[in-house]
Amino acid sequence: MMFERVLIAEDHENTSLSVQTVLKELGVKDPKYVFYCDDALAWIQKGLKTAQPYDLLITDLSFEEDHNIQKITDGTALIKAAKDQQPGLKILVFSAEGRADVIDPLIKNLGINAYVRKARQDAKELKVALEAISNGKRYFSVPARRNLHERNSYNFDTYDTTVIALLAGGMKQKDIPEYLKKNSIKPGGLSSVEKRLNLIKDVLGFSTNEQLIAYCKDYRII
Repeated sequence: MMFERVLIAEDHENTSLSVQTVLKELGVKDPKYVFYCDDALAWIQKGLKTAQPYDLLITDLSFEEDHNIQKITDGTALIKAAKDQQPGLKILVFSAEGRADVIDPLIKNLGINAYVRKARQDAKELKVALEAISNGKRYFSVPARRNLHERNSYNFDTYDTTVIALLAGGMKQKDIPEYLKKNSIKPGGLSSVEKRLNLIKDVLGFSTNEQLIAYCKDYRII
């Protein structure tokens, strides 16, 4: 069954019109359209209070700032707030964003139901995504699926998690070899530690240890 009540949060009117066109073709009537994240959350709250909750939120991730000061300034924060208010709300992200470090947490941590990248022939993907969600499935466009595959292509072993956990606990990288040697963990040289950390960061696309630590915490690797 296709959705009855759909809310669209998008600050570019042309994009919103294309989304509304796709919804109309699929038989979705009168979707609600808002420019601002604060307004989107307000409509979600109103829907709950009036016993007419929304079935689906379609949102961009980036919203341009203007004279209307907003408490919620981006799509990720809106999704978190919406989920707090209505945990069962279906979420479709429609965005030009292609960075894995932005997309992955939306899928793994916030549990979005679909991600469609704004690109050529995105209307076709929107249709596929909407049909998938309505049938209880999830849909992620090719860039999002590729990101997930690439981000999971490194298998952490005990040595890796030990080193990263030490960094996360505040130990300086130069002091890690001493800990490893005291605990008979090999390889224990500073060069080996640096090479292993650099390898992991290269595979996962990170440039700093802080990013690696955050990733490992997010996905409960440490």
